[in-house]
Amino acid sequence: MSIAIVVEEKLRNGISVSELQIANESHMHSGPATDSHFKLVLVSDDFAGKRLVQRHQMIYKILADELQSPIHALAMHLYTQEEWAKKNGEVMPSPTCQGGSKS
Repeated sequence: MSIAIVVEEKLRNGISVSELQIANESHMHSGPATDSHFKLVLVSDDFAGKRLVQRHQMIYKILADELQSPIHALAMHLYTQEEWAKKNGEVMPSPTCQGGSKS
């Protein structure tokens, strides 16, 4: 089973999800790993009243095993439904890796 599917299942079981996008961005980074860099967009009213660091901690707890290995990097964009509506459902694209063999 792909890491993205595992992540999706764990998040849907661990938090109330209104919108969920998981993008495998491993191809944008140096090294041979194919399931190591991900971008997560998650909209949940479970984030209401929580600071950004608290939202990240919620996700770290849910994905603790995957963050030990194989996930090397996880870009998180975490919003309430109200915040997501204000952004018109748009998230900035991730930058291209500048490290390792990509530089």
